[in-house]
Amino acid sequence: MPSPYRAIFSAPGTKGFSAAGFFGRMPLSMMGIGVVTMISQLTGRYGLAGALSATLAMSAAVCGPQVSRLVDRYGQRRVLRPVTLVAVAAVAGLLICAQQGMPEWTLFVFSVGAGCVPSVGSMVRSRWAEIYRGSSRDLHTAYAWESIVDEVCFIFGPIISIGLSTAWFPEAGPLIAAGFLLVGVFWLTAQRATEPVPHPKSQHSGGSALRSRGLQVLVATFVATGAIFGGVDVVTVAFAEDRGHKSAASLVLAVYALGSCLAGAVFGLLHLKGNLATRWLVGVVAMAVSMIPLQLAGNLPLLAVALFVAGLAIAPTMVTTMALVEAHVPRTKLTEGMTWTSTGLAVGVALGSSAAGWVVDAAGAKAGYAVPVAAGALAAVVAFLGYRRLAGPATTGGRGEDERHLRTDEDEHVA
Repeated sequence: MPSPYRAIFSAPGTKGFSAAGFFGRMPLSMMGIGVVTMISQLTGRYGLAGALSATLAMSAAVCGPQVSRLVDRYGQRRVLRPVTLVAVAAVAGLLICAQQGMPEWTLFVFSVGAGCVPSVGSMVRSRWAEIYRGSSRDLHTAYAWESIVDEVCFIFGPIISIGLSTAWFPEAGPLIAAGFLLVGVFWLTAQRATEPVPHPKSQHSGGSALRSRGLQVLVATFVATGAIFGGVDVVTVAFAEDRGHKSAASLVLAVYALGSCLAGAVFGLLHLKGNLATRWLVGVVAMAVSMIPLQLAGNLPLLAVALFVAGLAIAPTMVTTMALVEAHVPRTKLTEGMTWTSTGLAVGVALGSSAAGWVVDAAGAKAGYAVPVAAGALAAVVAFLGYRRLAGPATTGGRGEDERHLRTDEDEHVA
């Protein structure tokens, strides 16, 4: 492990909560694609599969920030455990209804409950922020590490989910995903020493973290970015099935995540100077442009290469986003602020997967890649329009200008 990564794990408890976070985040890459695979196996209808995946994502988008707001006030253990039990019970109901061929409305009802999962990535990142507050370099490396963990989940999650659902039984992928969630959340919340101290309601300024103008830009852009991911997932499964190798979709999607993972690993070793907002804008534009070659891929190997290249822009953009959230959101609402970016992604995944499913049903798999192309273009437009909000001073009443100047001074001193 490179020395900057080794250094951040010198703090007690960091290895434990990061490992627990890995298990808790596996469902992020397994549940949606597992439902798509399960429903397409059972019914052959990608439109229904995409709609259910979208329902999962929309439910997570609605519930996630509310759960994180409660976490900021009452602590991770008190909130996450009961919420997780509700989500796991809903997943069980969804699988039973799908397996028994029950009415479609029952699938949607249980999908809503199954989507009420906590944003485990935000919980882990808030622990890093608590430990390395005031040390921008260590926090940059920690965020990069967590982006690597995210991508490792996306490398192995689809392989496990799609592989089990196609080789074992259709419900296997979502079932294992629920198991990962249960283990990860209960392991994480058992680690009390690194749990951020909750901030009582009296310490909170009025309203949501989303009142931050900078966070609004990040969330809006991530809606379009999520549509890229949702569209790519659904269309890639359909594209692989058209080529007679449906199970290979998991490998192709893993290559997509591998590109992001490698880029994140390198990015975590760098300590770039310059404006964070500019770096973020370049990342969003690169993600948008990287969608264009997908239209030209005529077979799975070429598609894998195109997705690997596209993945190189993901992790660096995500790491920069977390740094911008920390700069624009008050400390008492940090977990909620981080979750809002995940919410933006979830909404986008919902829209992208649903749109891609209908396009595939209507015009074929290859035509479906027009969805992530359009989503990428929209993300770039929103990022350009909102750039000034991110580049200007943060007006959060939280960390504020003083702390950001302290970080700049620290960076210059270390340099």
